[in-house]
Amino acid sequence: MEKSNDIEQYFIIDRLTNSVLNTISGDSFQTEVMILSKIELKNITKKNGWNFDWKKEVDDIKKEVYKLTITNNPSIIQGLLSITVEQDHIFMNLLENAPFNVGKHKLYEGVAGNLVAYACKISFQKGFEGYVAFTAKSKLIEHYEKTLGAYHFKSQRMIIETAAAGILVEKYFKI
Repeated sequence: MEKSNDIEQYFIIDRLTNSVLNTISGDSFQTEVMILSKIELKNITKKNGWNFDWKKEVDDIKKEVYKLTITNNPSIIQGLLSITVEQDHIFMNLLENAPFNVGKHKLYEGVAGNLVAYACKISFQKGFEGYVAFTAKSKLIEHYEKTLGAYHFKSQRMIIETAAAGILVEKYFKI
């Protein structure tokens, strides 16, 4: 059953890297994805430049919320991902780059791709063959087709199938 309150995703896949890439130095940094704790929410606010209400995501028991950090630097969150484990796929409810990773002067590239790859990895781990779905802003449907290999299912629903999911997971997680 399709949810009527789906948030239209508008993250940009700036580059598919094998980690995250510092835009100033060009250095590549390995990343870790972990569950976001409620304590960490105090700095994830609209006042601090975040666009979404992540407390609402964390408080919803049906959702799992993850943070992306650079290895050995767990206190600086690079991006966030909220997913729901459905019957036969993973649904990405929300994905957001940290405010300093957005726009022309972003600090790191590869954050959104990394988080999408993580959703695909969970899908494989759950036995869903990499299937991931999300609702896209209309103007970004073609972008997600080109960058993620997702296909436009109906309305604004996008689906990442096994082959595309495998490519993403291999790129970021070397399974």
